[in-house]
Amino acid sequence: MDWLQTVFITHSPLQAVIVISVIIAVGLGLGKIHICGVSLGVTWVFFAGILAGHFGLSIDSSMLAYAESFGLVLFVYELGLKVGPGFFSSFRTGGVKLNLLGLTLVLFGTLTAIAFSLGLGIPMADMVGIIAGATTNTPSLGAAQQTLQQLGQSASGAALSCAVTYPLGVIGVILAIILIRKLAVKPADISSGDGDADTGHTYIAAFQVHNPAIFGMTVRQAAALIQPKFVISRLWRNGTVSIPTSETPLVEGDRLLVVATERDVPALTVLFGEQEHTDWNADDIDWNAIDSSLISRHIVVTRPEINGKRLGSLRLRNSYGINISRVLRSGVKLLATPDLVLQLGDRLTVVGEAKAVENVEKVLGNTVNALRDPNLAAIFIGLVLGLLLGSVPIFVPGVGAPVRLGLAGGPIVIGILIGAFGPRFKLVTYTTRSANLMLRGIGLSLYLACLGLDAGEHFLDTILRADGVTWIAVGFFITLVPSTIMIFAAMRWARLDFGSACGTVCGAMANPMALTYASDTLPGDNPAVSYATAYPLAMFCRVVIAQLLVLFFV
Repeated sequence: MDWLQTVFITHSPLQAVIVISVIIAVGLGLGKIHICGVSLGVTWVFFAGILAGHFGLSIDSSMLAYAESFGLVLFVYELGLKVGPGFFSSFRTGGVKLNLLGLTLVLFGTLTAIAFSLGLGIPMADMVGIIAGATTNTPSLGAAQQTLQQLGQSASGAALSCAVTYPLGVIGVILAIILIRKLAVKPADISSGDGDADTGHTYIAAFQVHNPAIFGMTVRQAAALIQPKFVISRLWRNGTVSIPTSETPLVEGDRLLVVATERDVPALTVLFGEQEHTDWNADDIDWNAIDSSLISRHIVVTRPEINGKRLGSLRLRNSYGINISRVLRSGVKLLATPDLVLQLGDRLTVVGEAKAVENVEKVLGNTVNALRDPNLAAIFIGLVLGLLLGSVPIFVPGVGAPVRLGLAGGPIVIGILIGAFGPRFKLVTYTTRSANLMLRGIGLSLYLACLGLDAGEHFLDTILRADGVTWIAVGFFITLVPSTIMIFAAMRWARLDFGSACGTVCGAMANPMALTYASDTLPGDNPAVSYATAYPLAMFCRVVIAQLLVLFFV
């Protein structure tokens, strides 16, 4: 059995790969188990690593550091690429409110942690791990560990305190949702609509032109009268359907099929005169059966030369007599305005005559197979740029050592910037959703497995000693109390519906497991939309704050 000992015990590259792979496989298998409808998912990899470390499994320290660092970098960079396209667009009227609420929760939790650190004498090197566990935010833990190592301090305490507080960090947000729902939620607070969380989803409505003020005006002139943007997909006049252009005059009795956002419908009703009550947003509508002369087709942008161009610059409407009503990007329906910058993988809803739509299809590509292979060169270029940015020293007044974004902060910033602005510079960053999830999953699994393996040796001893109990209690308080107060405040003072308030808190706490619970128990997609809006900025701030806490208090 010497070969078995060589494979699992004796330190070597082979042994490191086998041990990490076994930990990840076991953890992912346990992650499929649901208890009371809640699953910890990939977090079980962390606890599988802790269990392996507790029973004496270990790998070479250099291999451990490499795998942990590479996993963290890959995870946060791919996460940045994912949220980048919608990151800056989230700062609209509703998005600003959600992000301010998320940042308030981040600040509240941070001040609470500082108070506990000073009041109970918990070293900040341990408290940053408690914060990371209480907020289920592994990138902030990685940032704190990097800063501690730069200062010559041990980072093992942060990993241990994160490990013991993480489980209740997951459960605490779910308990806050349950508590507020039982005590403070009325039926009117639970909305199935989009509400303020709708920062990008489109809405289709039909209007009739009965406003004398716009009789004879062109579509361009009428649109200039109001601030909301909209797209007229079809125009019915005297029983004939057509694709209107910006120079098409509006006459009394015209029927218009308009794509906008739901919150802009009242303004459009005032502009046109009357809204019809037909529901045009059902999933089972056969758009090709609405009229015989026009068809509606989804066309995917696959030609690299289209990447980064503004929709209006292609002049598709004037050249082919078609209309583009919506653009689906990363699961979000965007309004097809002329200044929208197209990206590879965008799915455009094109309305027009069959021959014209086929010609547009040739212009845009629509060769889905061309997008199946991810652009690996762009991924590794982004990783290099992220690591370079993370190593740049940032001098803060009053702080002796410079702040660095590190392995967690640098790649996520570059990922967000490339995801948002890469197409403007003809940089092809598109990856399929499955490829992005695969890379993120591999990165996070590597990081959690190595993190747990490193902390596992002393995990049980930590729980049993007085410090461990204190860490667990403090972490649970930092999770439950701020989350409960913020959900209540978001509903009562920010006037959010319950689903949007829960999604915002889940995003600010970086807790996808709590989001899953909220989405499964509440109608509509408000929790998911508000989560996606509040998550990126809150997570980035937590990464920076973790480093600042170490630099100021360690």
